[in-house]
This record gives sequence, structure tokens and C-alpha cells, in this order.
Amino acid sequence: MMMQASLPLLIIASSLLVGLIIFTLPEQRTHLRTTLNLAGALIKLSLVIVMLWGVFHGQQYQTQLPLVPGIDLVLRAGPLPLLFVTLSAVLWLLTTLYAIGYLEGSPHRSRFFGFFSLCVAATAGVALSGNLFTFLLFYELLTLSTYPLVVHRGSEVARRAGQVYLAYTVGGGALLLIGIVWLYSLTGDLTFTPGGLGQALEGHSRSVLITIFALLIAGLGVKAALVPFHSWLPLAMVAPAPVSALLHAVAVVKAGAFGIVLVLYEIFGIEFAAELGVTGPLAVLAAITILYGSLRALYQNDVKRRLAFSTVSQVSYIALGVAILGPLATIGGLVHLVHQGLMKITLFFCAGNLAETLGIHKVEEMDGVGRRMPWTMGAFTLGALGMIGVPPLAGFISKWYLGLGALQADQAWVLWVLIGSSLLNAGYFLPVLYRAWFREPAGQWPQERHFGRKETAWLLLLPPLITAAMAVGAGLLAAIPFSPLQWVQFIVEGEGFLP
Repeated sequence: MMMQASLPLLIIASSLLVGLIIFTLPEQRTHLRTTLNLAGALIKLSLVIVMLWGVFHGQQYQTQLPLVPGIDLVLRAGPLPLLFVTLSAVLWLLTTLYAIGYLEGSPHRSRFFGFFSLCVAATAGVALSGNLFTFLLFYELLTLSTYPLVVHRGSEVARRAGQVYLAYTVGGGALLLIGIVWLYSLTGDLTFTPGGLGQALEGHSRSVLITIFALLIAGLGVKAALVPFHSWLPLAMVAPAPVSALLHAVAVVKAGAFGIVLVLYEIFGIEFAAELGVTGPLAVLAAITILYGSLRALYQNDVKRRLAFSTVSQVSYIALGVAILGPLATIGGLVHLVHQGLMKITLFFCAGNLAETLGIHKVEEMDGVGRRMPWTMGAFTLGALGMIGVPPLAGFISKWYLGLGALQADQAWVLWVLIGSSLLNAGYFLPVLYRAWFREPAGQWPQERHFGRKETAWLLLLPPLITAAMAVGAGLLAAIPFSPLQWVQFIVEGEGFLP
């Protein structure tokens, strides 16, 4: 019992303690810093695997610590939290490997990896939160730990991006705080409960509850990059590639999207939210964001900005899926939390490889790069085709379930959103692939580095190859036990996620 009560806390501590120790290390202690980073990531992943096995067999894990009268810090590990924390643990290990190679020889590595570990600890805390109060604590810690990563380069552009990021996320946090306090004053309960708070919400003013819902979604929508709260995300691309990968695949944007899922299903409850009439507007807002993000991506020449607007679009599939009131659509939305993470981190790793190896930052500089870096562009191609929804890749599985779910919920208009978005995805990814594989190189690369017979450093190449393979496996092997799809079906069938 002691182990079951402490395991969620240990998962957070595995990265929190590593981060605090790394802050104290001198820059030249490279081997010790690397050992601590990898040890923390492997310990976290091992603990998560233990919890996955236990939860699958009916075990319950919960840490509860009193903080203020009437409100406890609660960490719990059910099927839904484990979906997010497993993604976080797996991608932290791979991103750590990538970051070690990416930042080799650069200054301020102890500062970078210290905040990097704190960011992962905060993300795990968001995933494992057992109530809205605990969620808010780690949500704000995530803001504070990612800001130094966004401004890590110290340039004027980086500082400006950091100011915008901080203004948006602190503003979003304030809206979330107001919504949480207001909700607590009405219900006296902030516990995440499968099916929602139920009777605690009944009997209160409809307009007040709708306002609280709007405050919570607006606060979460900033990190989830819902339109019109998305502008910070493309600017934050000034951060180093490992940070961009983490922001887009597992940390900040996913924390916002995951929070929307929790508010909809475990605070208001999907049936009560539908009765309030708030699910329809949320689905429309998600649909607008999906199409707007894809349209903006079409016109971006900067590789990372094109990927950033793609994230604005793709993350909203999660909100769309959980808001259109069908179990199949819910499966599509939740599984995209994992699938988008695998595909998008692959794309950002590859973009980082192009920049670090050849100095390529613009789409127009990518002519013939597939011949110079075939493994990197092979992984990029799989990530891009997955985002378009080409079968049998992971993105196809997400869109298939979202489409079936839309028909099941009698909301056929969602199909047109999915079709339009997929065409736009093809519109901004296929020209990149055409340039890379079918055009002749223009001449010298902007800033080429050589790595002997290898196309780039192995620490930069291995992570995107693994994540690309995982994106393929998540689609091809979607029916096997413990695949992301099977785990999401386990969540939907067991936690009252059906309307």
C-alpha cells in the first residue's frame, strides 16, 4: 500500500530532483549531467510501466497531501492520466538524448537541462493531478519552467518571444484561477471524477455555470493554442529545437488540451455539458482553429513556423473529438493526444537536424536535401504523411475514428472539416517533400557541417528514427494490446466517458 500511495509522487520526483541537482553542476561536468538526465528519464519510464501494468489489472495509485484547509494536493494514476504521463515519459527520454547531441559544446547547458527537467516534472504533475487545484499548481509551474527555455538563446528575438509567451500563459492562468475559485465557491469540490461532479453542479444558475466553463476553457485554450489565443506559439519557435519538440509534442500545448478533456469529462461531465449547450460552441471553435492553423501553415516559408501553425491545427483535433458527443469521436480525439505527439516530435527533430547540419531554416532551401540526409528526410516524410492522414500511419487512425464518431453523433459537418484540413495538410507538406526528394540541390548548403560518413550526429538521428517508427507502429499495430488505440478504448469503456 505504501508503494501504491507514493508511486505518483516518485514519478514527479524522478525529474524534479534531477533538475534541482543539475542546476548546481558546473558546465564542465558533462558526463555527470548526462548520467543524471538519462538516469532520471529511465527511472521515470520504469515507474510508469509499473503503474501501467498495475492499473490495467485494477490497481489504484493515489498520493494525497494536505495543503490548505479543505483542499489537498492529490495525485492519481488511472487509465486517462497514464495515457498522458506515458507519452511524457517516453518522449522525455528521447528528447533528452536529442538535446544532449543538439547542445553539445554550447553554453548554459546546466541551466537548460535543469529547467528542462522541471518542465517534465510539471507535465507529469498536470497528467497525474487528482483535482483542479493540483492541476493549477503544476500548470503554472509549467509556465515558469518553460519560459527560461523559450528565451534560452538570449537574443532580442528570443526575449521578445518570451515576453509574448509569458503574457499569454500568465493571462490564461489568471482566467483559469478565476474559474476554479468560482467553481469551488459554488460546489465545494474540485475533484476530477469520471462522469463529472454531478449533483454538486445541479441547481446553480445556468448562466453562471456557462461563464465558469468559458473561463476554464479560455484559460486552458491559451496553452492549447485555440484561436484566438494561439499567437504565442509560432513566436516561441525561436527556442532551440529540443524545446520546440517538447512544447509541441508533449508539454505545453498538450497540457492545455488535456485540461480541456478533464474539464469536459471529469468536472462538468459530458451529458451535463451538453445540456448546458457548451459542447457545440467548443466543437465549432476547435473546427475553426483546425482550418485556420492549416491555412496559415500554407504560407510559412520558415520550416519551424510552418510546423508551429500545423500544431495549432492538429492539437484542436483533441478538443473536437471530445466535444462532438460520440464514443468513437472521443476515441479519435484522445488517441490523437499520443499520435500527434509522435508525429510532431519527429518533424521537429528533423527540422533541428536540417538546421544544425546544413543550416537549413527555410522551405525554399530544402531542394534535394533528401539525397544529402536521406534518413532524416525519411523520418520527416513519415511524420508529414501521418499528419496528412495517409493510411496506415498514426494520423489516419485518429482521423478515421473522428470521422466515424462524427457520423455516429449525427454531426456530418465535422467530416467536411476533416476533409478540408487533410487537403490543407497535404497542401503545406507535399511541396516540402517534393522539394526534398525530387528537386536538384541549388548548390552549397547554407551552413554545412560534416560528420564523417554519417549524414549527421547519431544522437540527432536516432531519436527521430525511433519516433517515426513509433508513429508507423501506432497505426500498423493499432489493434494489439497496449497500443495507444487499445489503451484509449480501455479508458472510454471504463471511466464513464460515454455520453
